[in-house]
Amino acid sequence: MTGSTLDTIASGSRVFLDATIFIHHFTGQSLQCRRLLERCEEGEVGGVTCTAAIAEVTHRLMMIEAVSRRMIEGGNVARKLRERPDVVRRLQMYQTQIDRIPVMGIDILPVDAQVIAASAEFRRLYGLLTNDSIIAACAASASIRILASADRDFAAIDGFVVHHPGDLPVRESAK
Repeated sequence: MTGSTLDTIASGSRVFLDATIFIHHFTGQSLQCRRLLERCEEGEVGGVTCTAAIAEVTHRLMMIEAVSRRMIEGGNVARKLRERPDVVRRLQMYQTQIDRIPVMGIDILPVDAQVIAASAEFRRLYGLLTNDSIIAACAASASIRILASADRDFAAIDGFVVHHPGDLPVRESAK
């Protein structure tokens, strides 16, 4: 994928943040994700995301914590957590991370019925999966055309400029 890196987002821009930006920041995998979120916190860049992205980050960080703390083994982690509510009750680090997002200067937009309806067009036109189509529809409804993501999925959307973490390989979505 060609395109611009997160470090090239101009000061004063409003940028819609995909879940991958938060995940790579909180797991320490990307310095560029961390720097972008610091720029949002400092008010240099207007960071925006939506409740669907936050739900995805919450889910993925919960699974990462369970495996990293060796409370569960990898492989179908969601199913294993569903079968072990005692483990879920003991997880807490992921929630501490999620609670940081609003204080990073990130606006979190709700996903309403209009966004859900509009997301169908992104699935039809671009073959996006549900969460990605909701993120695209939410960004479009907020008139934000700059997206930050580590996934390739958004690159084909007409009218959007996608910035990716240049310190990570850009990957296909695993959602």
